[in-house]
Amino acid sequence: MTPRVWTVEDANAALERVGTTVERIRATAEAARTRQDELEERSPGNGHAHGGGEVDRVRTEVATLAAEGIVLRDVERGLVDFDALTADGRHYWLCWLVGEPEVAWWHWPDDGFAGRTPLSDPPR
Repeated sequence: MTPRVWTVEDANAALERVGTTVERIRATAEAARTRQDELEERSPGNGHAHGGGEVDRVRTEVATLAAEGIVLRDVERGLVDFDALTADGRHYWLCWLVGEPEVAWWHWPDDGFAGRTPLSDPPR
């Protein structure tokens, strides 16, 4: 299955749902880190302690987003990229951080977050 290609309008319409999913992933990942720390404190040195099903839940949620053409780049910051194409078919990412009111940034795949450009200067 080919991932969805997003328009700015479609990405903005999905933000409430995507934001909720990212917040759930963030909370689950934090619970996994806390559980891991607690297990390591109780069994230091064996290197085999791991936290329950939190990691599997995070992987499942991230995979669900990815199947839609949405990539969670940074769990802690809530950095999300939506797969997009220019009119002539060039691939780029619509870029959004949890807490931003709308998708207002984009970047080329090779540029990453450092190349984040406002949509007022659209990809060509």
